[in-house]
Amino acid sequence: MNTLTLRKLPMLRRFSGMITVALAALLVAACGGGGGGGGSGAGAGSGSGQSVSSESGVVTTIAGQPLANGSADGTGTAATFYLPIGVATDGTNLYVADTDNDTIRQIVIATGAVTTIAGKVGIIGHADGTGTAATFSYPEGIATDGTDLYVADSGNNTIRQIVIATGAVTTLAGQPLVTGSADGTGSAATFNGPHGLSVDGLNLYVADTNNSTIRRIVIASGQVTTIAGQPLVTGSADGTGTAATFSYPEGILSIGNTTLFVADTVNSTIRKIVMAVGGAHVTTFAGTAGTFGTTDGAGTTATFNNPSAIASDGTNLYVTDAGNETIRKIILTTDVVSTIAGQVGVFGSADGTGSAATFNNPSGIATDGTNLYVADSSNDIIRQIH
Repeated sequence: MNTLTLRKLPMLRRFSGMITVALAALLVAACGGGGGGGGSGAGAGSGSGQSVSSESGVVTTIAGQPLANGSADGTGTAATFYLPIGVATDGTNLYVADTDNDTIRQIVIATGAVTTIAGKVGIIGHADGTGTAATFSYPEGIATDGTDLYVADSGNNTIRQIVIATGAVTTLAGQPLVTGSADGTGSAATFNGPHGLSVDGLNLYVADTNNSTIRRIVIASGQVTTIAGQPLVTGSADGTGTAATFSYPEGILSIGNTTLFVADTVNSTIRKIVMAVGGAHVTTFAGTAGTFGTTDGAGTTATFNNPSAIASDGTNLYVTDAGNETIRKIILTTDVVSTIAGQVGVFGSADGTGSAATFNNPSGIATDGTNLYVADSSNDIIRQIH
């Protein structure tokens, strides 16, 4: 829980990854756990669609300057960010929740050109409006359906919607600065530090982190329901609906309209939710609750350290294993976990292949089917993995 508390504090959030690694190392040592996981990983599995070319795992920096926080628009390293946490893509552009700047940024993938499309730098607020007339408070999660952006405005406890073509920002659900777990429509619903978002076209799914629940929003109506977990009850129980428990989940991914995957952060596990007539059935897909580590392997034999975000190319899951400073891959058909980039417990900003590359609190991840894009939060940069 300490990691997530620190992430909410602007001056301390940058160091949360270091604290997490130190604490986890002590726990692993005490339990005799952990294992090597610094290899380049297995090749991407075959499937009907594209898959990320993770066999090479070549990491490059496409925008921002390592540890040079700022808010400058520009191309590539001429642009600066301040603790970017969320990233999404429509295949042509990246969209970044630039958390400590309280803004939403756009990156043209082909050129690396960065612009600010909504929010005012350093101005905390909850105003709806167009472009810089809108304000945010520590936006963290972001998702897109190609027409609109959806933002987990974490400090405001709201979910915002942005029309990409115009930059018009509205509040879809939640009440600004009101903490709660109420289901309802629009402002009748309340959240508690929402983080991860994923959209399936009709619905938006929310990792309501500080409530330890998974919420669903019908986009057309703004109707919010809790589909799994119990508000303010932490745990790792598998089960259906409220019989399941989570521990501060941060990342969420929808595949089709029947399956969700959740980065159950403090449990250090990846959970699977299957939507069925009887409710949302939750199982543990990879990792073991309460066991921090770096071990590659199948299902619960693998270990994680505060995984924070998930993306998929349809064949594999890709996870930012934030506390380990690595990017992990999980083959969907076999649940085999491998490490494709980064060095366990090594902070840095080096570009390179596989374990030659280093990260510093990687917190957000997205894919266009060919490449991965990572919000390397404490480095203040956006990375690409091919």
